[in-house]
Amino acid sequence: MSFMITRRAALSVAVAASVVAGGAVSAFAQDRMTFTLATAGSETDQRSVAMAEVFAPMVAEFADYQPGYNATLFAQGTELEAISRGNLTMSIASAQELAQFFPEFSIFATGYVHQDAAHQVRVFNDALMDPFKQTVEEELGVKLLSVMYLGRRHVNLRQTRDELDVQTPADLAGVNLRMPGTDAWQFLGSALGASPTPMAFTEVYTALSTGAVDGQDNPLPTVVDAKFYEVTNQIALTSHLVDLNYIAFSLETWNSLTPEQQITVQRAADAAASVGRLRQLDLENSLADRIRSEGVEIYTPDLEAFRTHVQAQYVGSEFAESWPEGVLERINALGN
Repeated sequence: MSFMITRRAALSVAVAASVVAGGAVSAFAQDRMTFTLATAGSETDQRSVAMAEVFAPMVAEFADYQPGYNATLFAQGTELEAISRGNLTMSIASAQELAQFFPEFSIFATGYVHQDAAHQVRVFNDALMDPFKQTVEEELGVKLLSVMYLGRRHVNLRQTRDELDVQTPADLAGVNLRMPGTDAWQFLGSALGASPTPMAFTEVYTALSTGAVDGQDNPLPTVVDAKFYEVTNQIALTSHLVDLNYIAFSLETWNSLTPEQQITVQRAADAAASVGRLRQLDLENSLADRIRSEGVEIYTPDLEAFRTHVQAQYVGSEFAESWPEGVLERINALGN
């Protein structure tokens, strides 16, 4: 975990300076600001749409909203550092990215921990999250405003089911499964039984079409949005991760806002997350038939076999060692 510690330490001085500077100007908030957002998602991704259609109008009285899609502003995985340096206002950040700096965040990226979208919200709003949020603010200069639902992630493969029928983790042995490049993502890929291959999201379609990777994992709405159905043949509904993103906001910018503006930004983030969540759930419930019509076979494997195997991989791992005592039990207690 030395890589995580190194990145965390390298930013501490710059973050401290920016937080102090932000606090110093809080009483003199600018009349008009620009909120820049960087995301690897496309313009039609439900998270992007929610931010543009809900968040932007709610803050329009005092801020211009300028999004950058498809990792055009900053490469995927570098957005949080850009916020810390003062080069970016907002990002849609994953728990896996935060775990690069703070290993304890890997608990929110662990297979089969979150039960559903409502469980994610209960966890984020519970007091158990307070120390996590405080650490990110103090050491990274980033404020986590709200939690967005990305969806249930499934294994999506180039092979036909005749070539590879995935029923248990053993069936994924030797399969080059694209996963984002962070340690937490790579560990999850291995826990599923596959050979994880780190790759930026913007490169996945081409890699699937050329056979550079055998598959990828994402929720059904992302499969459609990125047109992965054009270059894959099957989806095993593993539901191995009820995935989330955080609306991450510059603490320096937050401190420069008036109290009234802070309330508006918080409400805007919560509203965008809520709308995006509902739309994503609706899409998940309706897209299976659409994907099947494109010739992709969709089926449910042995979920108990996957759940048992994946959770067993975390026991005794370096990720589990970083989890604060009792937090997993508190997360489970907030479930259904």
